[in-house]
Amino acid sequence: MDSEMTIDPRLREMVKLHEGLRLKPYQCTAGRWTVGYGHNLEAHGKTLMESITLQEAEQWLDKDIESAHSSCIANMPYFGLLDEVRRAVLIDMCFNLGINGLLGFKKTLGYVANGNYTTAAAEMLDSKWAKQVGYRAIRLSQMMAYGKWAADIPS
Repeated sequence: MDSEMTIDPRLREMVKLHEGLRLKPYQCTAGRWTVGYGHNLEAHGKTLMESITLQEAEQWLDKDIESAHSSCIANMPYFGLLDEVRRAVLIDMCFNLGINGLLGFKKTLGYVANGNYTTAAAEMLDSKWAKQVGYRAIRLSQMMAYGKWAADIPS
């Protein structure tokens, strides 16, 4: 992935799986109004609406993934050196937590920067976030540890 991001369909489908789709706004666990695939209305300066279309949800998803990708590039100098799977893990986490939330994983990111992916994966699971998101954290930590897409990791 370079500055002109082409979204890997596996990343896109993974974020869709993790976020789920709701066409009517709802309050997320942090109390923020959200719609589509985890699109935070307040963070994007949007007002509360009745509902959105599937097409709008898909468009916002792509923009939100691109935004998470850009935030990772801007804040992690080693990001471009990672393989596509580990970049996808960080993009998914950034999508979910925001860049500031992701940057709060100082130990995890330190291990990622040093190529110690197994310890980074363990640190991901040793967090409040992992307890909140459940299987998402398990899937992402396995991907971080093995450098493989979830479908390619033996169970």
